[in-house]
Amino acid sequence: MDDIKEKPDLQRPETDPQTVNVALHLRTMARIQPYRRAVVYPASRDYNGRVAYSHLTFRQLDRESDCFAHGLEAAGIRRGTRTILMVRPSLELFAIIYAMLKVGAVFVMVDPGMGVQRMLACLKESRAEALIGIPPAHALRTLQPKYFKGLRKVVTIGRRWFWGGLTLKDIRPLPWHPYIIADTRRDETAAILFTTGSTGAAKGAIYTHGIFDAQVRLIKSQFGISPDEIDLPTFPLFSLFDAALGMTAIIPDMDPTRPAHVNPDKIIEAVLNHGVTNMFASPALLNRVGRHGQENNIKLPSLKRIITSGAPVSPDNLARFRNLLEEDAEIHTGYGATEAMPVSSFGSKQILGETARLTEQGFGMCVGPPIQSLAVQIIKITDTPIESWSDDLLVPDGEIGEIAVYGDIVTQGYFDRPLDDKHSKIEDGQRFWHRMGDLAWKDKKGRIWYCGRKAHRVITPYGTLFTIPCEAIFNNHPAVFRSALVGMGQAPRHRAVICIELESGHRHADRQAMVKELQELAAANPQTEKIDTFLFHPGFPVDIRHNSKIFREKLADWARNKLG
Repeated sequence: MDDIKEKPDLQRPETDPQTVNVALHLRTMARIQPYRRAVVYPASRDYNGRVAYSHLTFRQLDRESDCFAHGLEAAGIRRGTRTILMVRPSLELFAIIYAMLKVGAVFVMVDPGMGVQRMLACLKESRAEALIGIPPAHALRTLQPKYFKGLRKVVTIGRRWFWGGLTLKDIRPLPWHPYIIADTRRDETAAILFTTGSTGAAKGAIYTHGIFDAQVRLIKSQFGISPDEIDLPTFPLFSLFDAALGMTAIIPDMDPTRPAHVNPDKIIEAVLNHGVTNMFASPALLNRVGRHGQENNIKLPSLKRIITSGAPVSPDNLARFRNLLEEDAEIHTGYGATEAMPVSSFGSKQILGETARLTEQGFGMCVGPPIQSLAVQIIKITDTPIESWSDDLLVPDGEIGEIAVYGDIVTQGYFDRPLDDKHSKIEDGQRFWHRMGDLAWKDKKGRIWYCGRKAHRVITPYGTLFTIPCEAIFNNHPAVFRSALVGMGQAPRHRAVICIELESGHRHADRQAMVKELQELAAANPQTEKIDTFLFHPGFPVDIRHNSKIFREKLADWARNKLG
């Protein structure tokens, strides 16, 4: 396989200035550092519990994805074919993703953690023509055929049971022959990635090849990532950029849909075994590993950069994990969404040294200045569509409004959801601003202070309350793990209620005494002085993807039942 010489025209797309395809970055890395590990997988453990790893080098990954690209094309999965991917983090996932990029097929990804029914609704909405998945995915397809109408090609990763179609082995022709990467264009669809739907229906954001390419370049320059780094991506989608960036990706031994329940020893083991320099982690995972590390006096000297996003991360969480790191290491808190990622980034040193005390006083959570060339504005709050951009939409610095963004990394629409496009996009000549659905204000330094979701604001007779500023006041109580603002009744006569989840060591605290203490905290701050109702919840419902976003709609229903 290695003895076959590359064809002279293999580089054709690389010399075509109109071609934009992230797979070109992988091919470059395979040429620059062919024998460096590209992706490492914890394959098994021996009788002493020691982990054994399998891996693909950059050269192997490039050639493996070439083989799969030939196989996909022969199987009828070609340029533009919408293809559902239901594959666990693995060596195969990396090879298949890059094979699909090389072919120009459109991969559709839905988070299985959102629940079976919601996931099925998303898969049906995608109108996919093919499916590549593990046996449980095909069992689901067979048992629920109405959600998979239109599938023409199916490929099983692993053992094929009582369904038809091809297996992964069937579409991996050997020996290796180089594959000419499709000359995809900047505005050509590369993927449909579904949001979690934490505040409404899950929607398929359309990712073009240009957006993926812009993200790779932006992440590299923003965080100063070099090709000799080793990454531990605890959120699978982020790991797909690693090969394009030249980083070695260590697939963690964990269930990616349950980061709040991760075994911290396995995360620490991976960091120490491989000298991990970079890690992406949700706030929930940071909290769990940080607490364990602090209790056991663990240090992670190789880690120099942690990137966290998906939900607000508290200063306490940052400070706790910061204790595990060397002095020059940094935790970057990223802000963004499936439709635009990343929008801003802010380092833990500045947060803990400058803005944390203001967050605790109810100013909101500072997520830093906008990233590089991305345009970010704060516009007036409205729940209705905005047809065209106007400077009259802008609010002055210091005033809370909705975040609107545009740039090369911002998706321009959803798949087959014109009504959602109408509510989330603002036309501005040849470009579109995306309304993030998040509220914030800008300070004089141009930094963004996040104040919560627009849908979660509580409009009361005495003013509008915002989740992050109000909740910060009550999170200062030592017994409070987290709090959540919800509204009872119909706006503008909402009654504001604060739901409280206690720290594990305070579950049996005197509730009456705590309510009095919380009321005193509320009275001491102008934003919360009218709040007098507190309910104790055993464990907040949160999103599956990051285990960090609070489902306030569910909490509101619970509170209504509680209050009768």
